[in-house]
Amino acid sequence: MAAPTVVTLQPQYVVAGPNVSRAMWQTGLMDCCTDCGVCCCGTFCYPCLGCQVAGDMNECCLCGTSVAMRTLYRTRYNIPGSICSDYCITLWCPVCSVCQIKRDINKRREMGIF
Repeated sequence: MAAPTVVTLQPQYVVAGPNVSRAMWQTGLMDCCTDCGVCCCGTFCYPCLGCQVAGDMNECCLCGTSVAMRTLYRTRYNIPGSICSDYCITLWCPVCSVCQIKRDINKRREMGIF
């Protein structure tokens, strides 16, 4: 009988494109002044911004503000962090979390890597 195969590395999503740092967020968590439109949308219509983020990532509208969406986005672009940090950020500062993802999407779209 053959020995079972043990998976030690998980497959990852890799994006090809211009030489841009993929291992960092394009803006900080509290960089609201970077894109005031996104910040205002997140502040006054948080569910709408969550739906925009989910739509940009081809996911269900209800998932846009979740820990899973932040983790998916972060791992897709090899941004350092953990599920624990995603959970804490989403729990304690949900508006900042969704705004950061949307700003990052917008910046990567401008660079042609989203």
